[in-house]
Amino acid sequence: MRYFIQLSYDGTAYHGWQRQPNGTSVQETLEEALSTLLRQPIEVVGAGRTDAGVHARMMVAHMDYPVELDTMQLVYKLNKLLPQDIAVQRIWPVSDDMHARFSATSRTYHYYIHTRKDPFLRGYSWLVTFPLDFDLMNQAARRLLDFEDFTSFSKVNTDTKTNLCNITEARWDNLPLTPFQGGGMTHDENLEGGCWVFTITANRFLRNMVRAIVGTLVEVGRKRMTIDEFCRVIEQKNRCSAGESVPGHGLFLVDVSYGANESSRSNMKS
Repeated sequence: MRYFIQLSYDGTAYHGWQRQPNGTSVQETLEEALSTLLRQPIEVVGAGRTDAGVHARMMVAHMDYPVELDTMQLVYKLNKLLPQDIAVQRIWPVSDDMHARFSATSRTYHYYIHTRKDPFLRGYSWLVTFPLDFDLMNQAARRLLDFEDFTSFSKVNTDTKTNLCNITEARWDNLPLTPFQGGGMTHDENLEGGCWVFTITANRFLRNMVRAIVGTLVEVGRKRMTIDEFCRVIEQKNRCSAGESVPGHGLFLVDVSYGANESSRSNMKS
């Protein structure tokens, strides 16, 4: 039987989602906890990869297990065993052809920037001390929807077969925000105007893509790059033409959608 797992995590202490030999990953930590509780080796497949230090308010993974599970009890036991920076919200059975990565129809990321020093934002938002024109950055962000090939925003020498992505949403919003336990955000009227969030949704993302896009939009906001030059960066399909990648700690995976492929989609938010 195949099961979907909905979880969230603070990525500060991890070398990203994917299991790797040179550091602790979220995937490895989850697999070890499941293997301990289910008394056999368990492998999980995530909806995507998050880089070192990147957070997830909502990650979806799947695992296979030969018999029916008491999923509510498993969620309870997992949360007792897992460290405080990883939490499982829900586990539920799906059809065997459902795949956490390949069945997903869209993913949404948020990237947070704050413009005033704040000790409570430093782990979940990037402090920017230079002026930015967010109106120009929004104009440039809208142009992302006109393109499909985002080679310029991808890490080089990856194992992807295509760099084509369908971006359906890209915008900056001004939000008065402060973080709370686990990397979420709540309203704080005292920070009005001091924090911005970039929202981007696409059917798929390349490695390092969101951080590279934000870094290049920041070049537009600093008026070091025009909107036409931003578009030419995309057209050149050359990572060296784009801006630097912004720090990972401001990035959150916030939603994974399965559209009509998953009848229990509404339950994923519960």
